[in-house]
Amino acid sequence: MADERTRTYSWSDPLAALELAAGLSGVELMQKMAAGELPQPAIAETLGFRLTAAESGRAVFEAEPAEFHYNPIGTVHAGLASTLLDSAMGCAFVTTLDAATAWTTLDLKVNFTRPITVETGRIRCIGTVVHPGRRVATTEGRLEDLRGALLAHATGTILVLSA
Repeated sequence: MADERTRTYSWSDPLAALELAAGLSGVELMQKMAAGELPQPAIAETLGFRLTAAESGRAVFEAEPAEFHYNPIGTVHAGLASTLLDSAMGCAFVTTLDAATAWTTLDLKVNFTRPITVETGRIRCIGTVVHPGRRVATTEGRLEDLRGALLAHATGTILVLSA
C-alpha cells in the first residue's frame, strides 16, 4: 500500500458564526470574514481555501493545491475548482444583499481550461455579479494561478429566497 498521509483541521460552529453575523449587510459580512473578524465557513476549512477580499459585487478566494485535493489520475479534483467558483460567485452576490437575505445557487456551469496540480502553486478565484436581480441574479467566476493563467471559468444563476 502507498505511503499513508494524515490531515487534521478544525472549524468554527457554523450556527454560532451565523449568530455573530446577525444584522450585518452582505458586504459587511464578507469583509469581516476576509479580515479574519468572523470565521471562514466550514467548507473552506475542510477544503483549505479562504475568502481574502470582498467589495460590492466581487469576492476573491485563494487556495493552495495539495495532495488531499487529488483525484485518482494525479490532478486536483474538479470539485475543488467548482467549489471555489461557486463560493466566489455566491459571495460576490452576497455583497449586494441586505442583512438576512436568503438565497441559493440555481445553476453552475464550469469550464475547465488547464489541469491543476501541487506544482500550479497558489490559485485565486474571483467571483463577480453580472446581473443583481431582485429575484434571480447571474454571476461569473474566474479561477487563475497567480500569474493570471486561466484554470477554469464559470457562470452561475442565483435565486433570492427572501428579502
